[in-house]
Amino acid sequence: MGTKINNIRQRAASNGILLTSWLEKQGVSRSEISDYVESGWLLRISTGVYRFAGDNPTLYGVLASYQAQNDLKYHIGAATALELKGFSHYINMGKPTAVIFAPVKPPLPKWISQAELDMNPLEVSSKVIGEKGIEQIEYNGMTLTASSPERAIMECLLLSPIRYDMMDIYYLMEMLTSLRVSLVQQLLEDCTSVKVKRLFLFMAEKARHRWFSKLDLSRISLGSGTRSFAKGGVKIAAYDIVVSKELADYE
Repeated sequence: MGTKINNIRQRAASNGILLTSWLEKQGVSRSEISDYVESGWLLRISTGVYRFAGDNPTLYGVLASYQAQNDLKYHIGAATALELKGFSHYINMGKPTAVIFAPVKPPLPKWISQAELDMNPLEVSSKVIGEKGIEQIEYNGMTLTASSPERAIMECLLLSPIRYDMMDIYYLMEMLTSLRVSLVQQLLEDCTSVKVKRLFLFMAEKARHRWFSKLDLSRISLGSGTRSFAKGGVKIAAYDIVVSKELADYE
């Protein structure tokens, strides 16, 4: 028994979890799983979910495990994805929150939000930005599914102002000096949110990014009618939006 579980131990990440379905594919029967729990090798987290005794699963480790073992459909998005790529001006106080985009069906397993992990997951279900710009990245020895910077900044705008302040998003936009024009173009064409598209273009132009001038704005539908994002703010005529005076005047 010890040899088999030791082989599994070598193949499993110390910050991840083990699914019954995956263990069975590795030749471990359900009765053996029960034996490993009784002998103290494994600890049950939820139905069909285990961890090795002594391990401390992290949120990213859990997501990577699900992706590798059960093809869970999700991606890390918005500012969380930008942080993974090194774009951040936030200083996390206390336990950080990770924004996870997941399909309506199936959603993330319920036990994840109830577990004592290193990050709190914030689950979002939305397809308004289409399906482009989702990548596989390597992070601390794990393979994670995350938004590219081009997509992630649009997801920040989608979640504003409830989740993110407009000024904070603009500070992030200023850092994005080398976005891929072709991907930005495709994302903007596929996006169904007028709010996201207008704010993205306004911020990109305001930040004077070189890649902005290479976009074909004639292919991007911006809808009609004024969109206001700040009471008593400043109107930006070029994009027919109203933003805060702080953002409009910021240099």
